[in-house]
Amino acid sequence: MILFELKCDHDHSFEAWFRNGETCEAQMAAGEVACPHCGSPQVAKAPMAPRLVKTRGHHVEEVALKMRAALTELRQHVEKTCDYVGDRFPEEARKIHYGESDPRPIYGEATPDESKALKDEGVEVQSIPWIAPSQEN
Repeated sequence: MILFELKCDHDHSFEAWFRNGETCEAQMAAGEVACPHCGSPQVAKAPMAPRLVKTRGHHVEEVALKMRAALTELRQHVEKTCDYVGDRFPEEARKIHYGESDPRPIYGEATPDESKALKDEGVEVQSIPWIAPSQEN
């Protein structure tokens, strides 16, 4: 696992973990990495000094496994407590926001552009790293 400092086209800086540099580049090229501040998929690696991850005696692999377990737990919690609306997420989020539908927790898919449009309208949405069940082990 490697940590990169990234910067979006709106000058927001954030960090993200990747399996390796090639994975980072591929995900950025495919528009799969979005700024957590504004949702922009226009991100690039920011200049940073190299650093080694030190975790008080734990190996990096152990930390990665704990992160994966936490993300799996988050996914399971969302699946148990929220309604899945699939690619209708932007439409359903707007209906809830504008009082056209009963408030309830929902989750689904939205493109980075759709997420940005929702945020621009004042709809509170958040992208979360999603680990599919087939990737849990």
